[in-house]
Amino acid sequence: MVTFTLVAESSKRIHVQVARQIARKILSGELGQGTKLPSELELCELFGISRTALRESMKLLSAKGLIASRPKVGTKVLTRENWHFLDPQLLEWLQDLAGTEVFLHQFLGLRKAIEPEACALASMNATMEQRKEISILFQNMTKAALEDDEMAWAENDLEFHCKIFQSTGNNFFVPFGNILSTIFKRFIDHSAEGGRYCLDEHRAIYEAIMTGNSIQAKHASASLLKDDNQRLAAVSNG
Repeated sequence: MVTFTLVAESSKRIHVQVARQIARKILSGELGQGTKLPSELELCELFGISRTALRESMKLLSAKGLIASRPKVGTKVLTRENWHFLDPQLLEWLQDLAGTEVFLHQFLGLRKAIEPEACALASMNATMEQRKEISILFQNMTKAALEDDEMAWAENDLEFHCKIFQSTGNNFFVPFGNILSTIFKRFIDHSAEGGRYCLDEHRAIYEAIMTGNSIQAKHASASLLKDDNQRLAAVSNG
């Protein structure tokens, strides 16, 4: 049986705390797709909250595609294809859950699909100021790699990739540099473990962007995103 814990007064609003608990049960599979949630009264007792707070939590979960409520039927967990995986708060709730390897693999697939094109666009459209910022970030990454400073590497690598998306000149690419920052950090922290920084691969991207070579920028990005360069454990397709 799924269990919940009482929420406490804190800097975070109560309804957000409740939504996070339920969401993480759903994302981890503890609350399976199609599962009916306990009644409103039961949930209020389990969390020690008012109906008003609970209803705000349900609205938040519903807006993220995790649940749906129907009169006389109750509230059920929706199937995975309804979940809004690009929602930044949902990505935050995914953090540190057991079994997140599958999400990291899927995120790598998304990066492979869009990031090489983003690098190509940045090589053509980045402003002088943006190129300067990318240059500073790469210099910081080089220093971090030489000093084996994983924290500094992760911070600057995150900003490096975000800046590339912001430099594409295409408004539809820009959100990937912002909305996905949470999972970018998780992914970069994960892939940098053990000191494998892929500095040469990042240098190739950096030089291609600086020289305006879109073809080389695309190839360099694809090379960085090869599975061999990412420290992810194998996961099943099931």
